[in-house]
Parts: sequence; C-alpha cells; structure tokens
Amino acid sequence: MSEVLERLGEVLEARKNADPESSYVAKLYDKGLDAILKKIGEEATETVMAAKDGVPEKIIYETADLWFHSLVLLAHQGLKPQDVLDELDRRFGLSGLEEKARRDR
Repeated sequence: MSEVLERLGEVLEARKNADPESSYVAKLYDKGLDAILKKIGEEATETVMAAKDGVPEKIIYETADLWFHSLVLLAHQGLKPQDVLDELDRRFGLSGLEEKARRDR
C-alpha cells in the first residue's frame, strides 16, 4: 500500500510545476489552500453519505476521493504520505484512549 501512496505523492509533487490549465491538481494548487480544504470538506461529506447509503462500491469510491484530496493537501503543505504512515506506525499498539490522553496534555 505504501508504494501506491509513495508513487501518488511523487506525482502530486510534480504537479506543483505543471500548468494549471493542463492538470486538475495544478489547478487546485493554483487556487490555494482554501480551495483544497473546501474540496476535502466536500469529499468528506460525500464519504459520509456513501457510508450511510451502505453501498460498498460508493464507499470505496468516495474514500478514494477523500484520500486523494488529503494527499493533495499534504503535498501543498510540503508533507509526504510517509509522514502520515510514520505517525500511524507510531500509534500502532497504543490504545485510542491512551493516544488521545497524550494529546490532551
């Protein structure tokens, strides 16, 4: 899985230098952070609605859109998918309650 995320991260990074007229991602970057955040909000809502519908294919499709746009945000902010994977790995084996308690300090 991380190989797919790594490849996608590389493509998203390369799109920073693309013409906004030639690339959807370059157009998002050109519009700036607020446009990217708006898109993530839209995709999160669509993911929730798909889950409520309970159709597996819709859930997968909308989750892929949400993940994609989240990866666009990471690249826009100079972060990589591996940064998130490292954080998830750090949390592995911790109970969710324990992890949350550490953040609340």
